[in-house]
Amino acid sequence: MKDAQPKAIYLKDYQEPNFWIDETFLHFDLFETHTDVFSTLKLRRNVDGDLVLHGQELELKSVTVNGVALTETQYQVDDESLTISDLPASKDGFYELACHTVIYPQNNTALEGLYKSSGMFCTQCEAEGFRKITYYLDRPDVMSVFKVRITADKQKYPVLLCNGNLGEAEDLADGRHMTGWNDPFLKPAYLFALVAGDLECLEDSFTTMSGRDVALKIYVEAKDLNKCDHAMDSLKRSMKWDEETFGREYDLDLFNIVAVDDFNMGAMENKSLNIFNTSCVLAEQQTTTDAGFQRVEAVVAHEYFHNWSGNRVTCRDWFQLSLKEGFTVFRDAEFSSDMGSRTVKRVEDVYVLRTAQFAEDAGPMAHPVRPDSFIEISNFYTVTIYEKGSEVVGMIRTLLGAEDFRKGSDLYFDRHDGQAVTCEDFVLAMEAASGKDLSQFRRWYSQAGTPVLDITGSYNADAQTYSLTIKQSCPATPGQPSKEPFHIPLAMGLLGEAGALRLQLQGEPLNAELSDNTHRVLDIAEAEQTVVFENIPEEPVPSLLRGFSAPVKLKFDYSREQLAFLMANDQDGFCRWDAAQQYGLMAIQDAQAGVNVVDEGLIQAYRSLLADDSLDPAMVALMLGLPSESYLAELQSPVDVHSIHQARHRVALQIAEALKQELLASYQNNIINSGYQPNGEQIAKRSLKNRCLGYLMLLESPEALALCVEQYSRADNMTDRLAALNFIVNSRFEQEKQTALASFYQQFSDESLVVNQWFQVQASCYLSGGVQRVKELMQHPAFDIKNPNKARSVIAAFAGANPVNFHALDGSGYAFLADQIIALDKLNPQIASRLCGPLSKWKKFVPGAQEKMRGELQRIVAEPKLSPDVYEVVSKSLD
Repeated sequence: MKDAQPKAIYLKDYQEPNFWIDETFLHFDLFETHTDVFSTLKLRRNVDGDLVLHGQELELKSVTVNGVALTETQYQVDDESLTISDLPASKDGFYELACHTVIYPQNNTALEGLYKSSGMFCTQCEAEGFRKITYYLDRPDVMSVFKVRITADKQKYPVLLCNGNLGEAEDLADGRHMTGWNDPFLKPAYLFALVAGDLECLEDSFTTMSGRDVALKIYVEAKDLNKCDHAMDSLKRSMKWDEETFGREYDLDLFNIVAVDDFNMGAMENKSLNIFNTSCVLAEQQTTTDAGFQRVEAVVAHEYFHNWSGNRVTCRDWFQLSLKEGFTVFRDAEFSSDMGSRTVKRVEDVYVLRTAQFAEDAGPMAHPVRPDSFIEISNFYTVTIYEKGSEVVGMIRTLLGAEDFRKGSDLYFDRHDGQAVTCEDFVLAMEAASGKDLSQFRRWYSQAGTPVLDITGSYNADAQTYSLTIKQSCPATPGQPSKEPFHIPLAMGLLGEAGALRLQLQGEPLNAELSDNTHRVLDIAEAEQTVVFENIPEEPVPSLLRGFSAPVKLKFDYSREQLAFLMANDQDGFCRWDAAQQYGLMAIQDAQAGVNVVDEGLIQAYRSLLADDSLDPAMVALMLGLPSESYLAELQSPVDVHSIHQARHRVALQIAEALKQELLASYQNNIINSGYQPNGEQIAKRSLKNRCLGYLMLLESPEALALCVEQYSRADNMTDRLAALNFIVNSRFEQEKQTALASFYQQFSDESLVVNQWFQVQASCYLSGGVQRVKELMQHPAFDIKNPNKARSVIAAFAGANPVNFHALDGSGYAFLADQIIALDKLNPQIASRLCGPLSKWKKFVPGAQEKMRGELQRIVAEPKLSPDVYEVVSKSLD
């Protein structure tokens, strides 16, 4: 175990800093061997105490206060800070502190602060990277106006970018040049950004609702300039949507995006200079899948929306991270829903919640949406903060209604513009605008875990009433053994043979003013409560948790006939999909229990879906998909990965055999003969076509192989080509497999993002020998463990998307992952800590797997000089 254990930071200990920084002046002098950083801070005393500035991995050359140089006896420097205990007297409480530091971006493999990527300088300062640039109060509640000057070799770095508007630019002696930038809006240091490189630019413009023209620029390497049009169009759509939906207008004259290949995150919302992982900005027909196009649109929107929900109004401390991230994920999800299919988007989001966020809630790193403590804040950029945080915002809108929610968001932005605030401030604005009491609802911010709704229904034919008894509970999580009842909005309806039934609560008159009396949102606020509907003429089938109105687990004892009925008749798209999931779950559980024949009712339900031309092909594709192995693992205790995999495969194979002709017909009917477009109609057809091809390839017949090879060779887009490659790689056709893999790499070897997909297909192949395959992939010339995208495409894909091989019975998968975590921890602790997730859940699995996984965790935690990032996850996992 570590000798010096990192200490936890607690929300309850929050205090304002001793000083504020009103103005920040920075001068960067960029060289190949080092970078000189000259900072001048205009400080204002807040409370009595020392001046303690954060700083890591800095060489301090000089410090002056009010123009007077300090000697080394007048300040203290350690690995984490610069402390000045006895500041000179100041009548007005203002000070000017100047520092000269030297940093080495070319050696920065952690990719925090200022570093080099593919020959260009760039920054990543969230959450605490700015302290690796210069000494500063690196905390989100310290907001300052920034003015920045950058100098560099003009030939090597012709583009010099920073936050705000460009103020000046000039050529200097010795082939160098300079740009000066002014950002008039207050911002914390985590939103600072700098880019210097040899880049090409796609330019456009946008006219805001008040008539101002904004210059839009996307900077990329020259070879990628043809892949930026979709991102630019997405940006303009985002700006227009935010004006129309939230009334938010962009506030500067310039908005820049830069694509960077080495990046720990997806993208970063730095004020007016968004830095993106290349995977989230570059998109082109031959190299990008439909999902890739949609991801670019969503991430561009997400980072743009942060301009208000995160930049203009930011979080007071990192415990409030979901204040900006959860709210902005909600906003980008609404945008994506408006741009495409709302139901498909909702199903995709629920899939992430059920497989990733619910698992996090059930694991050792479970934490509330507003955590109480952390050791390393980078570990809390989680699906709980983002996706569950978004669900919390969505529940507020459901409870308040769209009109009052908009009033609440307007009030929130107006009240707190230019401030660093808390989750409580957001809820208070919603309460003030709507008049609704959200006191109990606040538990969603403070209590961890996934609530369970256990619901039973009872029909009284004589009284024509239908009763729902709802019990809620929430399992214990680390540090929270018991939970108080949540306030849960439960959207529902009742279905009969004649269609949707009118909902009239007992003793309540039917609300004739409602446009739809067949849909209702129930307020579930007690540990147990019963609601009774009257004037119900027949025994109904309840449609529960419509639109996934709350992030909960639902238990209702549906019969297979009821599930088939919901699949065919429910007006709510989510509930139709969920009924298909639950029916598929029953079939897989049957297979695990030794039942050799798939229920004919499920086969018939699937047959009906394939035959119904009136349905959205994207929804049919989703409903035909069996529950994933990761979702199935969340429902089993202890988890037997191999039993799940074998049972699911048997069920899928029987479906393919029973519906061979229907699947083939649907495949043919959804072939697109016109030119490729990443629009909703074509995406839907391709998703259903490839779902059908996936089933047919399970048959491993010559006919299916010929169909798949033909699709691979003739595909005019990456969606169809990559789908076919994936099916071939997971088949027994070795010659065709090697031919396809070789041709794919040869065609796209110069496209880094496509090579990542090539790696991922092989790393996630479920056929035996997975550990050896990933070891060989790591020896490939195109693999670089220092590049986060490469590490994710091989190591993370294997551990997270290939359970049957990761959980190899001999423990080799666990040992492989532990080796990579230990190696990466010395290079990039953030990426290393994120790879710990699959091992951290060791207690869920069968005893043999538990012992081996725990042994690897113990091996990791015994490593000397383990980073706080990895130590926090591993030590909590072993508790």
